[in-house]
Amino acid sequence: MRARLAAAGLCCAVTCAQAQVTAVTAPNAPPAEEAPAWSFLLSGYWNMPRSDSDYGSGIITADHNGKLHLEARINYEARHSQSAFVGWSFSGGEVIKIKATPIIGFVTGGAHGPIPGLEASVAIGKFDYYVEAEYLVGTGDTSAYTYTWSELGFRPVEWLRLGFVAQHTRIYGGDREFQRGGFVQLTYKKYTGGVYWFNPTSSEQVVIASLAIAF
Repeated sequence: MRARLAAAGLCCAVTCAQAQVTAVTAPNAPPAEEAPAWSFLLSGYWNMPRSDSDYGSGIITADHNGKLHLEARINYEARHSQSAFVGWSFSGGEVIKIKATPIIGFVTGGAHGPIPGLEASVAIGKFDYYVEAEYLVGTGDTSAYTYTWSELGFRPVEWLRLGFVAQHTRIYGGDREFQRGGFVQLTYKKYTGGVYWFNPTSSEQVVIASLAIAF
């Protein structure tokens, strides 16, 4: 349930590359600055399930040279849980931009067990698709299950992204594990705010407000 900046990142990468080419070819222009080796994304969420109490969750990621991926989460796989992951990213494409990051980690607290997973995105023009899937093996009193989150997004302008979202989770309790709905995100510089609305016609509605900061 993170604010997905994959499409924005791809657009920024293209823009930065063009700017560097211009800087190199322009006469008397200063040398282009190298991109920082590390990039970070801090995301916070306020979860508002209609059938249960509200709670907060958070994710911080660190990426080194677009390859090494580190990630820590709180209240994500379960309430009162903490998890950490390490992964390696693979990316490519110009017209169709693809990125895949296999990850492996462990969760403790409200749930226990190792977690292998995959985070992947595809972007074509103004459209993008993001999917995150992980399998909680489960140890002790934690039963195994598969968690997924996916978004199909459309960006009509650089600062606006909207689309459809779906997830398979147990964190809200009840009988409904598969949830679907819509979302909208607004981006200003390094900040992205969003709202996700699951099960809009059901009594088991869930609204999630998000705020992400890239640095």
